[in-house]
Amino acid sequence: MGALPTPASGALRFRLADRKVIAPAGSTVLVPAGVAHTFANAGPGPSRYLILLTATLDSLITELHQVDATEHPRIYRKYNSEVLE
Repeated sequence: MGALPTPASGALRFRLADRKVIAPAGSTVLVPAGVAHTFANAGPGPSRYLILLTATLDSLITELHQVDATEHPRIYRKYNSEVLE
């Protein structure tokens, strides 16, 4: 597992590789490890969500928030990840 987001209110729009999904509140989307993905609010109002992450993904995100953006490429390489767009 890579991540398991569950919208609590509102809805989220996901792109998983070449697939697009709208996830309303109460649904769950499995984002497999290694699958290129992104997500955003899908509605006009705010959305809230709970996301379960692997320990590795949690560490990646934590490190990204602790350094200047110029260090992000190094952090992504450390975790064998990359930004595609």
